[in-house]
Amino acid sequence: MDKKWLSKLPLPEITTITPISGGDVNQAYHLTTSKQDYFLLVQAGQPASFYAGEVAGLKAFQQAEITAPHVIAHGQIYGDAYLILDYLPQGSGSQADLGHLVAQLHQFKSPTGRFGFSQPYAGTSVSFANAWSDSWTQSFVNQRLDVLDASLLKKQLWADNQRAQFLTAREQIIESLSQHHSQPVLLHGDLWSGNYMFLQDGRPALIDPAAWYGDREFDLGITTVFGGFTSDFYRGYASQYPLDPGFEQRQHFYRLYYLMVHLDKFGVTYQRAVQVELNMITQQSRA
Repeated sequence: MDKKWLSKLPLPEITTITPISGGDVNQAYHLTTSKQDYFLLVQAGQPASFYAGEVAGLKAFQQAEITAPHVIAHGQIYGDAYLILDYLPQGSGSQADLGHLVAQLHQFKSPTGRFGFSQPYAGTSVSFANAWSDSWTQSFVNQRLDVLDASLLKKQLWADNQRAQFLTAREQIIESLSQHHSQPVLLHGDLWSGNYMFLQDGRPALIDPAAWYGDREFDLGITTVFGGFTSDFYRGYASQYPLDPGFEQRQHFYRLYYLMVHLDKFGVTYQRAVQVELNMITQQSRA
């Protein structure tokens, strides 16, 4: 990185900087200084507000006493947004403990008693307003699925007849959710296996949140999409916060959402996976 750019960071003198791979949104770096190590995220060409949602999410995690990185500073340098977090050295740990941590997260209730969040989700492909709502159906269907549908239409990413099936699935999702009592609790919002870690002392931690207040099944459904969560995780979770009847059917709503996000961002390679979830949802009504 440019030394002049680095010199503007509100940190002690940086002794080493190591790029970290794995993310698809940010440039990420491990910084060492004479005082401590830091984790730096940079989004080129974005305003300082780019990280406002992640900052608000991490602060909500602190209120919920969830192990996660602490925010050191954020802002903009020479037209690039940056976020500095404390650096968490990696270790190994228990999936059951991870399940306990996520259950703890999901027991932190919305301070407003409503669904949504204080900050919008500002993605590089699609953004969500996270406007406050008294209805989970309104938050999830109108503010998430419908936004994705409009984006996929604009980008011409729906396969033949897929959108018609999506509209059918949409009505079935609305009907199913009308019969399910949803509570607005703190969500990670992007809970795939790349967004948890274990510290050197074995404790699990959650990273890179896209936090908002919603139905806990949103997070749990996402955990099933790409793997990385074992049966011990789900047993550990259920021991602290048992799942509601019908989750096995409703999880497909959130799998569909997450795969639509990936279709919108990465293109047609995800059309088949989206189709599988549409089939699962529309076939449920015939069962």
